[in-house]
Amino acid sequence: MSEMDNKKSMPNALPVGYRFNEFEIKEVIGGGGFGIVYRAWDHQLERTIAIKEFMPSSLAVRSDDLNLALRSERFSKTFHAGLNSFIQEARLLARFNHPNMLHVLRFWVQNDTAYMCTQFYSGTTLSNMAAQHPEVINESFILRDLLPPLIGAIRLIHNEGYLHRDISLDNIQIQANMRPVLLDFGSARKAIGNMSDETETMLKPGFAPIEQYSDGDENEQGAWTDIYALGAVLHTLITGAPPAVSVVRSIEDSYVPLAQRRPAGYSLPLLQAIDQMLSLYPADRPQNMDQLVALLQLGDADSEESMLARSGPGTMLVPVKAEEEAEKPVTARRWLLPALVAAGVLVGIGIGALLRSGGGESASSASNAPAAEPAATTSAPATNEAPAAQAPVAPAPAPVAQVYLKLRQGDKLTLNGQERAAVPSANGFASLKLPAGDYQIVISNNGQQRQQKITVGDEGVWIINPQ
Repeated sequence: MSEMDNKKSMPNALPVGYRFNEFEIKEVIGGGGFGIVYRAWDHQLERTIAIKEFMPSSLAVRSDDLNLALRSERFSKTFHAGLNSFIQEARLLARFNHPNMLHVLRFWVQNDTAYMCTQFYSGTTLSNMAAQHPEVINESFILRDLLPPLIGAIRLIHNEGYLHRDISLDNIQIQANMRPVLLDFGSARKAIGNMSDETETMLKPGFAPIEQYSDGDENEQGAWTDIYALGAVLHTLITGAPPAVSVVRSIEDSYVPLAQRRPAGYSLPLLQAIDQMLSLYPADRPQNMDQLVALLQLGDADSEESMLARSGPGTMLVPVKAEEEAEKPVTARRWLLPALVAAGVLVGIGIGALLRSGGGESASSASNAPAAEPAATTSAPATNEAPAAQAPVAPAPAPVAQVYLKLRQGDKLTLNGQERAAVPSANGFASLKLPAGDYQIVISNNGQQRQQKITVGDEGVWIINPQ
């Protein structure tokens, strides 16, 4: 995250001085319709960090106790789809360690929402820099300073089987040393768009290729999808405006090739390459980042950064296991997991079964007490039966899911017919670690029951509030 130039008033922002354990909020530095970004101070490590809060202003408001409250109960599923997509995005970003990608340090749930702590980046967005210092934008800057690091970061994402799908000038941070940083995926925004049938309004006009407006097999998304968006970034830097909206182009393509317009100061090979990146049909664009590097004649300038080994996660969360297809051999067009960062698939890893069952989720905090994330755990009841002497003891199945279960005062938990000791932490959640399997969750209190069935099939983080 970084310090934005436009510090707009954020009526739903947390107050300066608010503490998350060792993190103290110093100021609001940015935000929009789906989140708020704060500059904060890490008292433990004595460093400046950034904190991003999931705050969809169209769906929720800040209550007097600083928790998030839905504007209407009808927004519950949409809000929680976005919340869980935000969580999965934090876990995804934590998988990568690249100097030109946003680096997530920690993640936690509090105030009925979620937060990610990231490295703090100096500088400004590429959008602001282009508007305030247009003299900096030239072919040398594009080919030497901007593209090699960005291509290295995007290549790493693609090689891991993911797509970014939200590349734009606002999602590229230019640091004080002029090195770019690729910011978040915007997957929570996409998830909310999917749930509210407003997908088109969630895409950035001019930067989203035609295949992002349809989920049909004929418009399969892939590396070429991010390549189109990157081409739109270059088109905007050179001409001052993005290309026409791809949906409009599909009806009547009024795009005038840059090679025909010949803007001053830019070579014909670069302009021709951008035109090809912005081809309306996916098959006409470069199909992967290696082809793009060859088209732009960049050589191997970015090879060192793009081949950086991925480190372990930078948060307390377990790694996300990629879908089975991501482990298959690379092919010409099906080596990616199309749109895996979108909530429709990523949420399915951790909470898909929950949403299908209609259960509502909640992530709350009872007070401003420090709480990095729910810490209470449960353990299985002891048994008096000893295994037969001649039979080997089978190892217990390894847990794969971290489940946060919302409990109220006096609640008793039964899991698959067996009572479990579950003590919620200060934010109202108890933590369970469950292996793969089917579970019937029953919560009893004063003769009333709340229950829900879930199926754990893969690693993930679940937030459950049985009804």
